[in-house]
Amino acid sequence: MNQQPIGVFDSGYGGLTVLKEIIKKLPQYDYVYLGDNARAPYGTRSFESVYHYTLECVQWLFNKGCPLVILACNTASAKALRTIQQNDLPKIAPGNRVLGVIRPTTEKIGDYTQTKQVGILATAGTVLSESYIIETNKFYPGVTVFQQACPMWVPLVENNEHNSKGADYFIEKDLNALLDQSKNIDTILLACTHYPLLKHKIQQFLPEGISLLSQGEIVADSLEDYLVRHPEIEERCSRQGKLAFFTTDSPADFDAHATIFLGRKTHAKHADMDEVKLTKKNARGFHS
Repeated sequence: MNQQPIGVFDSGYGGLTVLKEIIKKLPQYDYVYLGDNARAPYGTRSFESVYHYTLECVQWLFNKGCPLVILACNTASAKALRTIQQNDLPKIAPGNRVLGVIRPTTEKIGDYTQTKQVGILATAGTVLSESYIIETNKFYPGVTVFQQACPMWVPLVENNEHNSKGADYFIEKDLNALLDQSKNIDTILLACTHYPLLKHKIQQFLPEGISLLSQGEIVADSLEDYLVRHPEIEERCSRQGKLAFFTTDSPADFDAHATIFLGRKTHAKHADMDEVKLTKKNARGFHS
């Protein structure tokens, strides 16, 4: 059987915080990480743009042989995952699978709250999609979800300003805006993969008794469970503990930032999305 790596996709660097936890949990598998840094951030882009960009990147990872792709990006999971799963996957790779980070999180989030009131800190795109409200309601109908967009948080992290005093203003402002929506919120989810780097800052402004959750460990646990339940996919995943990193922008710039998120050095290569577009064009011409 032809075995290939698991693909992990993010609009930029943030997905590396998820990959870090996946590697801790499942170090035996091979992984290919793709960051669409040239078109980041996704958080402020339209649903249509996010969908097209995400689909191109998923196709690129399929072309690398990945039988399973994890969208380690909340915005892509919110705006593109369902359409790709339902409409595109049956056409382009019916034997492959694409998973996101929202469903695994919402399957568990209700277990953490006693008051049944949960806060979500996310990008504007994720908040507008209302994906966390919709998905949480499926698993925990009695839980109320409050959301707050934090548009400055990703730029702070990517410009290495997340430890600065300037970051305090925006963190306190957005956190207060969330908590002002309800005094009974006892669990807050960092629904953006960049935000774990701000966790220590957030906790400085967080009242006692409120749990602060990151997605990485939850997603890693969910992936382990998925592979157990789907041996037909697990058997196609190669197991040599290898890592490969690709970016649609500058590999040198990617490597300079990646250490902050992953905790180890990377040696990224450039990924050309024009190859995917060319393949699609040729395919249309062939079938016409």
